[in-house]
Amino acid sequence: MDTRAAIVDAARKSFAARGYDKTSMRGVAREAGVDPALVHHYFDGKAALFAETMAVPVNPAELIERVLEGGTERLGWRLVETFLTVWEPPERREALVALVRSAMTSEEAARMLREFLGREVFGRLASAAGAEDAQLRGALAASQMIGVVIARYVVRVPGLTDASRGELVERLGPVLQGYLVDGPVRPE
Repeated sequence: MDTRAAIVDAARKSFAARGYDKTSMRGVAREAGVDPALVHHYFDGKAALFAETMAVPVNPAELIERVLEGGTERLGWRLVETFLTVWEPPERREALVALVRSAMTSEEAARMLREFLGREVFGRLASAAGAEDAQLRGALAASQMIGVVIARYVVRVPGLTDASRGELVERLGPVLQGYLVDGPVRPE
């Protein structure tokens, strides 16, 4: 087994046993029998290593950086656009649907995905938006987008499957903006 493969194997075991939050790059290196610098040589952080072990076909850290580049104005729209762009290509969709299905049937897979999405994706976005209640806002945004993914790509609910990406961005963007930045609309 080559070094990179040994690192991925050790990481997969660590994520499964300890979850995303309690897995460390140093611990993975120790388990793989390599210097921690080698783990960093092959993987740009824990998020990239996790994505590799779960066969996620994109680097979530890079996507989040792109979403955050425009500041908080229209953050919700950029998030929906990016999220759907990741899911659209059939070659990616298959791996991502398998990941979601695994999380729906395995508590271990659900815990890893939950911790990863909470910390590396939606938690980062909500924190970057400066909300005091970033954990709740991130969880609301996650629930919205995970629901859309399940309904559009797994269950294939008519209406959602027929809608264009642009239509969904325009309909969901304000909702995600409210979750992450603007907060709830309060009646006068």
